[in-house]
Amino acid sequence: MALTGIQIFKLLPKTNCGKCGIPTCLAFAMNLAAGKAELSSCPTVSEEAKAQLAEASAPPIRPVTIGTGATAFKVGGETVMFRHEKRFENPTAFAVLVTDAMSDADVAAKVDKFNKYTYERVGLKLRAQAVAIKSESGDPAKFEALVGKVAKATDGALILMSEKPDVLAAGLKVVATRKPLLYAATKANAEAIGKLGKENSCPVAVRGATLDEVAQLTDMLDKTTGVKDIVIDSGARTVKQAFQDQIIIRASALVKKFRPLGYPTIVMPFEMTKNPLKEALIASMFVSKYAGIVVLSDLLGEALFPLVVERLNIFTDPQRPLATTPGIYEIGTPTDASPVLITTNFSLTYFIVSGEIEGSKIPSYLLVMDTEGLSVMTAWAAGKFVADLMAQFIKKSGIEAKVKHHKLIIPGYSASESGGLEEELPGWEIMVGPREGSHIPAFLKTWK
Repeated sequence: MALTGIQIFKLLPKTNCGKCGIPTCLAFAMNLAAGKAELSSCPTVSEEAKAQLAEASAPPIRPVTIGTGATAFKVGGETVMFRHEKRFENPTAFAVLVTDAMSDADVAAKVDKFNKYTYERVGLKLRAQAVAIKSESGDPAKFEALVGKVAKATDGALILMSEKPDVLAAGLKVVATRKPLLYAATKANAEAIGKLGKENSCPVAVRGATLDEVAQLTDMLDKTTGVKDIVIDSGARTVKQAFQDQIIIRASALVKKFRPLGYPTIVMPFEMTKNPLKEALIASMFVSKYAGIVVLSDLLGEALFPLVVERLNIFTDPQRPLATTPGIYEIGTPTDASPVLITTNFSLTYFIVSGEIEGSKIPSYLLVMDTEGLSVMTAWAAGKFVADLMAQFIKKSGIEAKVKHHKLIIPGYSASESGGLEEELPGWEIMVGPREGSHIPAFLKTWK
């Protein structure tokens, strides 16, 4: 059971040093109890106290890692019901389903889409994370062959799906080192699958007929088999009930501190509808409320792209602006005579400006300056998009080696910095561009 703030305070050094970023040890203890601070922030806490505080400092929803290496992903670790309270920690993972009832061609097509469907946005690569491999035949040899085939075709994380321990064991022989998620431990097989997960250090998913049964299963796995990394399937296969279950699970863990439901969840929209677009709509709902893993029947570009963008937006820290990586962006195929523009690294600003430049059909260089994710006006007002800082960025960017001219187009909202820039950049001609992005194409046609 989690410790209270006062109980935590008694174990802290009580120096009020502020090195944790919080003025007093009491305030730090209260934040720790509420899941709003990390114990590692305190540099003077004793090892003995660390051991005693481990439970209090752990997230109410246990973080679970699935897979290994660069393609591993983490789910859970959440500390709030609503994103504006702090942030959501680990993005919902998408998995595509393949089964041993499918033809080799169908399996290969799905895995190929899993490997290829990657979208780049604000410097991030967005994609699905896992392949869910399901045994419909119940044949261990057939399942083992399918798992081996998929494992060779992709390095993505894996979910092995069967209620038969011998079938899961057969598939696990091929990919045990990749630490797949074993799905699913039920009332009938929990001990055997829990033992399989423990022996191979793999996370285990549980599925129950009710949330009470789910809680009993997680408690049994934890205390009897020693499996700590657990994922919950509430068992609901109607949209309404599954939605209610997701909220109850999150609230039970965060508000009621009910440990048996303090785990990330997995949902199966493909078992709630046969319509692929409706499946995508249901999946989008569970990205926000509150699935850790969503298994899709197929990866359709028209569905996957909006889903991964939605996930990016929801799991972006609301207290930190979404930022684009600073640097030189080549739009079109610019030459040494192409125009050079500069803007901030607020992602929305970048997408508007780059989109308008691309629409102008005039190849250009766009310098994206680090302003901590602030827009042009906000960054200028905060002193982060001003002449001396812009000049430093331009000198270090390497743009002078790419163009023969020395003409720089700055946003109209930062026109007051033009004089200072000409002083900071001798030999450069500073041109004031339009205030609105929609006017960029017309401006570029006459920029010389």
